[in-house]
Amino acid sequence: MRRYFYTLLATFVLLFVSSSSAFPTKRTDRAIKKVLKEFQAVGISAAVVKDGKIVYNNSFGYKDLESKTPLRNDHLMRIASISKSFTATALMQLVEQGKISLDDDVSGLIGFRIRNPRFPDTPITLKMLLSHTAGLRDKGGYSTLDRINPAINGDCAGAYFEYEPGTKYHYSNLGLNLAGSILEKVSGVRFDEYIRKNIFEPLNIYGGHNVDELDKSRLASIYRFRKNRLVRSKGAYRSTADKMPTYVMGYSTPIFSPTGGVKITAHDLAIYMMMHMNYGEYNGVRLISEKSAKLMQTPVSEGRTRYGLCLREYVNFIDDDKCNVAGQYLVGHTGSAYGLKSIMIWSPVDGWGIVAMTNGFALNHNKDIRRALANAIYNACIKR
Repeated sequence: MRRYFYTLLATFVLLFVSSSSAFPTKRTDRAIKKVLKEFQAVGISAAVVKDGKIVYNNSFGYKDLESKTPLRNDHLMRIASISKSFTATALMQLVEQGKISLDDDVSGLIGFRIRNPRFPDTPITLKMLLSHTAGLRDKGGYSTLDRINPAINGDCAGAYFEYEPGTKYHYSNLGLNLAGSILEKVSGVRFDEYIRKNIFEPLNIYGGHNVDELDKSRLASIYRFRKNRLVRSKGAYRSTADKMPTYVMGYSTPIFSPTGGVKITAHDLAIYMMMHMNYGEYNGVRLISEKSAKLMQTPVSEGRTRYGLCLREYVNFIDDDKCNVAGQYLVGHTGSAYGLKSIMIWSPVDGWGIVAMTNGFALNHNKDIRRALANAIYNACIKR
């Protein structure tokens, strides 16, 4: 009897320890639901990575408000500017192949002169585009290269800031659409197809830039908050079919939005994130070299921005001093467009990462829902 009692006790202790050390799924669920309620969000999808594995993936709220269809983990959502890192990753592949250099004058890569007319002798390089130090302005639009084409727009002065290229940071969607056009021009493969074949397929993930090649039934509707109500943003998933008959390789590329056009699930974005967390490799598949991956994650501009090549370091994003000490900064990117908000952020030191996205929300309380989500998830299942 005594032996039986001790065996039973040992089994109970083992079960207790195992259950207490398991991933806190319910606590994480509650934390995300609290943010959903606080911001009156339409839907939220999230994934958590620890030690090279996806340990959490769940979705809450609605895929669309009209039918009240629940948001599922396999629903796709546009992620806006996190897409920039896909464009940079693809360009680093061409750099490694020796087809281009980060120091190349983009004029020679795109096929027409790209110059700030105030500094005609200062080349604008590919590295400047990817680090947002080229001095290009989004004011006036960024959906076409006509704004920076002298044959169409004269000296193009309105497309540039007044400082010398390479000397200051200023976020530019126009610059990344130009970078995506260069990818297409140099590779000879249409931009959306290149990203699909060289990033999505090797990682065995689903999604992409071209909405016409995706399962539209899986697209989560995006909503803006306008005049005290949520309004569907139809432009978030605009078809490009009507533009294809006149498509010009290496010039019409912005219609796929290299700057913000990726549609993907939180789960598959977490897989892509793990590739960058592991410096270019995931599950035995290497997309870029360790050197290229580290270069993308190394700030070009210091100070508050700390922006590298379409990835940046984050300071004071997570409210934990441990994450805000030099050498332990978080890395990643965020996105915002059409009413959606997205985040992909990880700790290179501790090996955890968070992906979260929302397809719209009504209230912000002067707070950033991405930061609220990241902190809620971090406090629920990562913080020690």
